[in-house]
Amino acid sequence: MPHTPVPPVLLGDEPGSFRRGVLAERHPAIIRQVREAFPYDAEVRRALDELAVNCTRGALEPLPDEAHDLDRWRAWGLDGHLGTSWYDVPWLWSESYFYRQLLQAVGYFGPGVWQGVDPFRPMKLAELESAETEAELAALDDLAERSATERGRALLHGSLWGNRADLGFRLSDAGAEERAAVSGLVADDSDALWAALKDATVLCLVADNAGRELVPDLLFLAHLLTEHQIERAVLHVKPYPYYVSDATFDDVLDAVRALVAAPGAAGEFGRRLWAALSDGTLVVRAHPFSASPLPYADMPDDLRADFAGASVTVFKGDLNYRRLVGDRLWAPTTPFADVTAYFPGVVAALRTLKSDVITGLSAETEAALTASEGQGWRIGGTRALIQVRGV
Repeated sequence: MPHTPVPPVLLGDEPGSFRRGVLAERHPAIIRQVREAFPYDAEVRRALDELAVNCTRGALEPLPDEAHDLDRWRAWGLDGHLGTSWYDVPWLWSESYFYRQLLQAVGYFGPGVWQGVDPFRPMKLAELESAETEAELAALDDLAERSATERGRALLHGSLWGNRADLGFRLSDAGAEERAAVSGLVADDSDALWAALKDATVLCLVADNAGRELVPDLLFLAHLLTEHQIERAVLHVKPYPYYVSDATFDDVLDAVRALVAAPGAAGEFGRRLWAALSDGTLVVRAHPFSASPLPYADMPDDLRADFAGASVTVFKGDLNYRRLVGDRLWAPTTPFADVTAYFPGVVAALRTLKSDVITGLSAETEAALTASEGQGWRIGGTRALIQVRGV
C-alpha cells in the first residue's frame, strides 16, 4: 500500500467501544436467541451456556481433536490465540471464532441429530417471509415500467441498502429498523461501477446477509444477466452458518424459491434466477476462506485466481468490507485504492456502515459527518458507500 501508514489491527479490549459491545453484549444475545430457536437437548443447552460464560469472561479454548477443520484453524493462527482473552485477540479473529465455537456447541458438524441444522434458520426464514419482504417484492411491478438503466440503478441501490437487514446488527440495536437511511452516501463511485460493468463478462459478488439483503443482491444479478451486461455471475457465500445471517447456499435456494413463488415481476425474476442456476450463468461458490478470521489480503491462491478471472468483483456488507480493506482503524481519508491495491482486478464495495472501519472519504465529508454526529455515523447503519478501485 504505497504511502499509506498501516495502523494496528482492531481489538475488542477498549471499554465503551463498539467492538467491546459486540463481544460482551451481542454475542451473549445471539446465544440466547439460538438457545430458544430449537428444542435442543440438555447437552447442547449446557454447551451454549458454557460458551456464553466463556466468550465474555474466559479465554479462547481449543477445538476438539477430531474437528474436521482443526488443521485449517491452526493454519489461520489458532494455536497462537489459545488461552488469550476474547478481548485481547484481533476483533475479526475473535468474532469469527465465536461463530465456529457456537456451531460446535449446537452440534452442527455432528455426528448427531443436529448435524447440518442451521441455528439461525428460523430467524432467516422469518425475515424472508415477512410483510416487509413481501412489500419490497411487490414494488418490482412498478419498476418493470422503467427503462433498463433506471431499473439497474434502482436495483443497485436496493442491493446496497438491503444490507440494513443484517440480523446480528439488529439484535444489538433495537432502533435500527425504525431509522430511515439518509439520502446521501458518504462515498459514491456508482458511475465508475457502471463503467466497469459496461465491458464486463463475469461479475463476482461476495454476498453478505441472507433474507432481505440476499434477495436484492439476486435481483441485481438477474437484471445484469437479463440485460446482457454480463455473461456470467459468480456468487460467493459462506460454507456454513456465520455471523447470524450471513448467506449460505441453502439461503440462496430459499431466496430463489421465495421469488419463484411470488406473483408479478418478482416471480419473473425468480424464474430467470432458477434458469441461470440450471444453465450455469449463475454459479454459487462457498470457499472455506469465506468464513476465515483473516483479511482478504491473506487469501489463498485458488481464491485469488477465482477473483482474478472476474471482470469485476463486488464485496457486499460490513464484514466483507472489513476483510477487504483490513480490520484497522484507518484514517477515513486513506485512499480505498491504496488499501485494496493487493486485489487481483477491479474491485467494488457496497456497504452500509455498521463498524468503525472506513476508508476513501474526502476530508470535507469526514469533517461534516463528525461535526454533525460525532463518531456515530460509523456504526449506526444509516450511512452507506459505493467504492470502486479499477486496474
